[in-house]
Amino acid sequence: MDLDSTAGPDSKHIRKQRSLCYMDSASRFREIDIARGIAILMMILFHTIFDLNFFMIAPVNVATGFWRYFAMTTASLFLFIVGISLVVSHARSAVKLSGFSLVKKFLYRGAGIFALGLLVTFATWLYLREGFVIFGILHLIGVSVMLFPLFFRFKRYNILLGLLCIAGGFFIGTIQGPIWLLPLGIYPVSFVSVDYTPLIPWFGAVLFGIGMGDYLYSGGVRRLAVPYLPDRIAVPLSFLGQHSLVIYLVHQPVIILILAAVTGTKVL
Repeated sequence: MDLDSTAGPDSKHIRKQRSLCYMDSASRFREIDIARGIAILMMILFHTIFDLNFFMIAPVNVATGFWRYFAMTTASLFLFIVGISLVVSHARSAVKLSGFSLVKKFLYRGAGIFALGLLVTFATWLYLREGFVIFGILHLIGVSVMLFPLFFRFKRYNILLGLLCIAGGFFIGTIQGPIWLLPLGIYPVSFVSVDYTPLIPWFGAVLFGIGMGDYLYSGGVRRLAVPYLPDRIAVPLSFLGQHSLVIYLVHQPVIILILAAVTGTKVL
């Protein structure tokens, strides 16, 4: 007999204990790590193509066409997974934390990721000067994590909010304004950056992930069966997904150095 369908006065208590034990587990959902690992591989591929064009090694158009849509798909997948992961993290953290303590967890985590985004800003300013990253994907993820406690309460309605945010990008992208509005998607005519990921429309992908996360992993529990993937494929992808932040921070210098070594291109 299914324990969740057991009748009796203690059934609710039993279900709660099962849920708490599951959420308190240090185990991870492998399918989330695998999806993040796939996004990492897509990112590495795109940035390799981007660098081939940037250093004039090969004439590849990354601003329009296939590679432009490939980059947008990669970023969307990353941010969608961020939203799902936030739902799972909230469910598991809520076992031990509540109230402002729970909110602080996401504020601190988001601030830490945003600080790494500022590190990227400084590094790209030193290396590029013109076109350096002011508000890229790490900045966006950091702010998104800090905003999450405000939106978690809307649960599956975040799907609608996310779609509205994405739709808003078509409107706000036509507006020019001062540089301090960059995070919102408004920028001066002269603005250029190698990575610009504003809240509108990209926060919409995170909201969509939060809404889908409430459907797929409500309460920190997997609600649907996932297809089997052989370990020879799943393990490497899962490893990449579990170390995505470190890989993000180091992959570009590694790609650039490899291209320089292979082609003899001057990169400094």
